[in-house]
This record gives sequence, structure tokens and C-alpha cells, in this order.
Amino acid sequence: MSENVRVRFAPSPTGPLHIGGVRTALFNYLFAKKHNGTFVLRIEDTDQTRYVANAEQYIIDSLDWCNIPFDEGPGKNEKFGPYRQSERKELYKQYADELIEKGWAYYAFDTAEELDAHRKDHEEKGKTFIYNWHNREKLQNSLGLSTEEIQSKINAGEKYVVRFKTPQDETLIMHDEIRGTIKIDTNTLDDKVLFKSDGMPTYHLANIVDDHLMKISHVIRGEEWLPSMPLHVLLYKAFGWDAPKFAHLPLILKPVGKGKLSKRDGDKLGFPVFPLEYTNDETGDVSRGYKEDGYFADAFINMLALLGWNPGTEQEIFTLEELIQAFDLTRVSKSGAKFSPDKTNWFNQQYLQQKSDAELTKLYLPILREKGISIDENFVEKVVSLIKERAVFVADFWELSNFFFENPSEYDEKAAKKQWKEGTSDLMKELVEVISKIDDFNIENAQTEIKGWITAKEIGFGKVMQPLRLSLVGKLAGPDLFEIMTMIGKETTVKRIENAISNLF
Repeated sequence: MSENVRVRFAPSPTGPLHIGGVRTALFNYLFAKKHNGTFVLRIEDTDQTRYVANAEQYIIDSLDWCNIPFDEGPGKNEKFGPYRQSERKELYKQYADELIEKGWAYYAFDTAEELDAHRKDHEEKGKTFIYNWHNREKLQNSLGLSTEEIQSKINAGEKYVVRFKTPQDETLIMHDEIRGTIKIDTNTLDDKVLFKSDGMPTYHLANIVDDHLMKISHVIRGEEWLPSMPLHVLLYKAFGWDAPKFAHLPLILKPVGKGKLSKRDGDKLGFPVFPLEYTNDETGDVSRGYKEDGYFADAFINMLALLGWNPGTEQEIFTLEELIQAFDLTRVSKSGAKFSPDKTNWFNQQYLQQKSDAELTKLYLPILREKGISIDENFVEKVVSLIKERAVFVADFWELSNFFFENPSEYDEKAAKKQWKEGTSDLMKELVEVISKIDDFNIENAQTEIKGWITAKEIGFGKVMQPLRLSLVGKLAGPDLFEIMTMIGKETTVKRIENAISNLF
């Protein structure tokens, strides 16, 4: 790609960043890096009524945790700053005025009450009110007024908005990098408000002006903005500017049922929909985050990349660098991608298995310290090597390995009833004697002596090994029994068997 690729992620700071937004940021990032381009962060805060003070920092922290930081944005390489639209509001008015001068926009003085009355009137007649070519000449706007009359209204303090004058009887032919050619009859479009009565631009005007001034080459955004594409293309035409290339990403869908994935789905089914934990300052409500829930950032990103994008191969596990090299907009799906909590967990498990025992030990040690357990790091690393295959999260390690660090305080009732039968206690007492006589208590010696004793007694291995596991672990789970025995040591092994005899006899 010969052109200078510049893409932008332009969220509104109205709350925590949904994973749909993170995926949009990710696809922009991957595309930029694939083409040696620039990934820009722009904060679209023109809607001050919904502004949330800590949301911007949350967005930045989320991108950093995902390891997809912006190259240019608020406080960073401000080549085309400022990057908050609220700090750029003075410049939008001149562009609104330019459109009016060119005949592409007009002042509209209609009050909210007047517009509401028109809507109700249309509803009563079974119609839908659309402010556009078929009625704009009859409404309260500047199209039928002289320059003096317009200025008089403005001087008198009458509130107004600036509306785009959508062309009549035209077929607009557009191209989307994902969806191909799109044709729109301009007669179906309404005259959108570009500049509000409070002196702030709407998303549409600010978005186009900023993309042009920031030299954005590709607009990669969510499918929900597809209905806005005709207006945006027309605005570029009105200004006489070259439009960027557009690509509209498919929705992330609910795991069950129909529709877009929402926070409610996560709350209902028990999974987060935000990258980081988020506290609502007004209500105190805390929303779960993937980071705090124990997911690895690279696993989270790998999962998101495959929601709506297909590499064209069977490969599922990608490093970030591999994603950058493989990413192609032409392989992004047009249809929605169903989110799967189970698949997300699978990705995390794959990444956990790939990490070294030493890495995982560093992550497990704080959990042990919180429980008041201070133990040799090499011992913990050995434990991790034995139990990690059954874990999805590092937080699972304690449940899978607590018996290495403390004696069982209770025994699985169902397993005890099934495995601790009449005569089991006597067998376990004999086993204690066998174990006590092993001088060099290592795996090989323990296996030789215990298995030899079982064979000599001509009884099934299960009659001994299952009660033994119950004695050492408290349930019928865990890694190789001889590994457990030799790691906790002969004295602890004997003590646990004696405890089980006392409690299960």
C-alpha cells in the first residue's frame, strides 16, 4: 500500500470501553501496523451531557493493557492536536458556515415543540416524519428567508441548528472495503443536524472535519455507523475533499439469542464485557474486567481478533506480531460474530499452557502469600508443573494444589462412602508401616515398595490407591500420587493417612 496509512479509534468518553470498542481499536491497530502506518486516538466528547470524567483514562489504560497503545493522541505526539473534540469546538463553526455559503447547509429555526407536533401529525396519518427535500421549504429554516431576515433572527437570539441540505433525486454510489459497493437513493435520507443550538457540532460534522484535518486514510469502525456513511460521503463531496476509505466491522453478537452483545448478557451469563474493571463513580457499581478476572491480555486480544476476522487457515493461536502480518480487511466478515465465553476461556487456557513454569510461579506466589503461605519458590514451581494442565486461570491453581501446602480439613463425602469400606482402615495402617520403613523417600523407592506390597497382598491397586489419594488430597483428584507423597514428605504423608483413619474409620 503506497499511501500513508493513518487510522483512528474515536470513542466517546461516556463510560467503560465495551469489548466491541476494543475490537474496533484492535483492527485499526493491526491495519496500521501491517502497513507501517499511524494509529490515532481521538476523544469524541461533543455530547457533554453523557460525559464521564474517568472514562478517557479508562480507554487509554485499556489500550495499554491490551498492548495496542495509540501512536498519536491526547498528550502523545500531538501532530494534529488537540485530540479532544471539546477542545476543538471553535474550529467547527467555520466549517458549518462554509457549507452554508456553498449551499450545502442551512439554518433551521424550528423549535423542539414544532418538530414534535409534525411527528405526531405524521404518526396519526400513518406516516414517518423526515426533515428533508420534500418538506424543508415549508419548515422554519433559512431556505425561504433573505439574508437580512436570517441575520435578524440570529441577532434576536432565536435558537437555531445547522442542517445538511441533502441532494434530491441522486443515486449515491459508495464503496466499503468489507461490504463492497453500496447504492443509496438520496431521497430517502434526512437533513441531519450538523451544528447544535448549544454551539457544539454533532458527531457527523466534527467527525468529518477531524478525519480530514488529521489526514485519516481509512475509517475502520463498527457496523452501527453504516447508516451514517452516505451523509459522511456527501460531506466530503460538499467540502471538495477526498474521502478516506471506509470499512464497517460486523457486530459482536450475544452468545445465546439474537442481537448485539451487551453488559446485561455478561451479567446474566457470568462473564465480563469490559477489558478492565470499572467503577461507576455515581452509583458505586463495579463492572467486571477481563484483566481482574484473570485473563491474559494476549489471550484476550487473540480471541477478539478472531471475532469477525478469518485468517484463511486453521491457525487459531497468534502472537500480536503474527496477527499484524496476517491481518487483511478483505477477510473480515460481513455478518455478525457470535461471542463465546467458553472459547474465550479456551484461549486463556492455551496461553497459560504456553507460559513457562517460572512465569506462572511468579503469578502464583502472591496468591500463596495472601493465604499466609511462605514456601520455597522451587517447590512452588514444581507444584505448578504438576497442576497447570488442568487450569484455565492462575486463580485455579489454589483449588488444584492446596493439598501441597496444607493438610485436608475435610474429605469428599461421596468419595469417602465409595472408597473407604470395611477393612480399608486396616489396609491403611499397614500402608503406614510400609511407608515408615522406606529410608530414602523418593518416587522410585516409594513406587517399588508400595506397589510391591500391594502385589504381595494380591489385592487390587484401587483398594489402596484411591483411599490413599483421599487421605492425602481430601478428594479423588490431583496429579500422580507418588509425586504428591514425595513432595510433601514421608512424615506428612504418614500423618495425613493417620488423620484419614481417625476421621473416616
